[in-house]
Amino acid sequence: MSRLGSAATLVLIWLIFPALLLAQRMGGGESSRRHLGGTVYLENNKPADHVTVELRSASGSMIAPGITTASGSFEFYDLASGSYALAINQQGYQPIEVTVDLSLTSSNGVTIYLKPLASNSPAATSHSTISTHELSMPQKARDLMESGRKKLRDKDAQGALSDFQEAVSTAPDYYEAHYQVALAYLTIGKPDDAEKSFRKSIEVSGDKYGEADVGLGKVLLDKGNAADAEKTLRRGVELSPNSSRGFYELGRAQLTEKKIPDAEKSAEQARSLAPDYLAVYRLLANIHVQEKNYAALLQDLDAYIKLDPDSPAGTRAKQMRDEVQQKMAAQKPADTRP
Repeated sequence: MSRLGSAATLVLIWLIFPALLLAQRMGGGESSRRHLGGTVYLENNKPADHVTVELRSASGSMIAPGITTASGSFEFYDLASGSYALAINQQGYQPIEVTVDLSLTSSNGVTIYLKPLASNSPAATSHSTISTHELSMPQKARDLMESGRKKLRDKDAQGALSDFQEAVSTAPDYYEAHYQVALAYLTIGKPDDAEKSFRKSIEVSGDKYGEADVGLGKVLLDKGNAADAEKTLRRGVELSPNSSRGFYELGRAQLTEKKIPDAEKSAEQARSLAPDYLAVYRLLANIHVQEKNYAALLQDLDAYIKLDPDSPAGTRAKQMRDEVQQKMAAQKPADTRP
């Protein structure tokens, strides 16, 4: 294997196994469990109520969704030591992802500020339409949705699931509730049931609810069905053209299928929608390794380091950048001019 190829392999390890690298660098297994909490604010420091916060692994895979309380707070418990990402894709607001390092201690002080999208953007319009649809649902169904979200916040996913299921029984066309049923199933580790509920949300909405398509696409991708995942995710981003998460998952699916140019276009679109979305730069780095485009790979690493300089993953990215630079310099032809 060439020196540059060896450096590329190190990048792939960073992309796929950041938690493993962290454990190796820390020198052994975890000594305790951690918890992670914080507060989400809207403009004017207004607490963000009922906002979904996704806890993700350092590689970008969702671990669990959470819902903020009336005070904007959220918490995740019983976490292993390591690096995590908190991602928010709230309709009407710019997507955001924040990296948190729990390698040494728990954290309760994460503060996230959401920035609104322009009022004339497609995402802002979509938010208004969906809110109108929810308001058209029977009060009993909306109360059950509220109760289910509260139970999710209180870590009672099974109780939340019961409320969401009763909500869709009360209002069968409440496609947002079917979507919440799917999220609850994911929380309790039942991806097959989540897939059925995502599909039901799509069916009930007349395939006009992009979030459900994106959710289904991710489930299919995580189960290894990249071809169907790509088709579903394409529909998701068609319905929600400002979904950075949708384009990111679409890029992942296309990369899995070795559709490298398409994967690069999707990843670049996700980056344009959410320049601070860390997982996008890991995806782009993986793509550029496949293309052997090491100049672009260095740009990916530089962008990641700028956003996440001090976490274990960021520190490793710095080391990899130096290694790739050294290998590229070593492979340059010598200057033979007199």
